[in-house]
Amino acid sequence: MIKNKKIFITGGAGFIANNIIKYLIEANQIIVYDNFYRDTLSKSNFKHHKNISIIKGDILDYTLLKDSMYGADIVVHAAAIAGIDTVILQPTKTMRVNMIGTANVFEAAYKNGIKDRIIDFSTSEVFGGMAYKSTEEDFTVSGAAGEARWSYAVSKLAGEHLAMAYYKEFALPIVTVRPFNVYGPGQTGEGAINIFIKRALKNEDIYIYGDGNRIRAWCYVDDFVNGLLLCMEKKEAIGETINIGNARAVITVYGLAQTISRVLNSTSKIIFKPDLSADIDLRIPSIKKAEEVLGYEAQWDLEKGILHTAKYIQSSCQNF
Repeated sequence: MIKNKKIFITGGAGFIANNIIKYLIEANQIIVYDNFYRDTLSKSNFKHHKNISIIKGDILDYTLLKDSMYGADIVVHAAAIAGIDTVILQPTKTMRVNMIGTANVFEAAYKNGIKDRIIDFSTSEVFGGMAYKSTEEDFTVSGAAGEARWSYAVSKLAGEHLAMAYYKEFALPIVTVRPFNVYGPGQTGEGAINIFIKRALKNEDIYIYGDGNRIRAWCYVDDFVNGLLLCMEKKEAIGETINIGNARAVITVYGLAQTISRVLNSTSKIIFKPDLSADIDLRIPSIKKAEEVLGYEAQWDLEKGILHTAKYIQSSCQNF
C-alpha cells in the first residue's frame, strides 16, 4: 500500500494517469504535470481534491519540469505523443516529444534525487507486427525506416534503452512497463474499443481498416493500473522491463466489433475500409514475468470491461 508519498505524474491529465490517481489520491499528494492536449482530468471527480496540485507544462520544457518535480518520491512518466492517426500525421513531433521529453524526465529525476521509483511507459509496439506471447527478453523490432507508423515504437524503444542506462550508470530506480492494448472508462483519443463503443451506442456504422483478422489482447484499465501499482511497491521490479496486459482477452478486430455490437444490443453495421498504414497483425503478451516478479493477475474479462466502459460513456457524454 502506497501512503504518504509525493507522486509526480507527467501526462497526469490523461486517461491512464487519471485511473492511477483514483487509487492513490486519498493517501498521497499528487502533482499533475501536463500540457492538457488530452484532458480526462477535468471530467473527473477529483480535479479539485485537496491532495492534488496541477502544473500546466510540457516535458520539453526541462527547467519547468525539473523545478516542478522537486521533492517528489515517485515519478510516473505517462506523457507522450500516441495514437496511430496522430503519429502518422506528426512523426517528427512524436519522436521529439517521446525521446527528448523522456530524456528530460530521467535527467530531472536524477538531478532531483528521486529515491523511491520512476515508472516509464513504453509500448507493446516495440515487438513489431507479429507478437505472440512475447516476453520481455524477445528481440524488439524498429520497423522500416520512413514508415511513420514505426516512429512511435522507435521513440519508445529509445526511451527504454535510456531508462536502463540511467539505472545501470546512476542507480536510478526505474521500472519500464509495456502496456498491451489498455482500454476503459475515460479513454480519450483513438483507441479501437472506445471508438467502436461510441458508434455502437449510436447504432452508427463501425469502420474496420483492413480485413478485420488482426488479433489483439485487450487489458481493462483497472488491471493495468494494478500492475503499475505493484511496480511502484515491489523492489524486485527496479531495473526491469515488464509486460502488463491480459493474455486471456484475445480476439480479432472483427470479433471485437461483433462482440461490442452484441453486448450493447446495437444495430450498427460493420464496414471494412482499406488500411491506412502499416499495422500490427498479432499482439499477445506473455505476462509470466509480471506474475513472477509482481504477483500480477488480470481480473477483467472483455465483455465486463465493454459494459463498464459503455456505461461510463453514456453517463459522461451529452450525446448519449
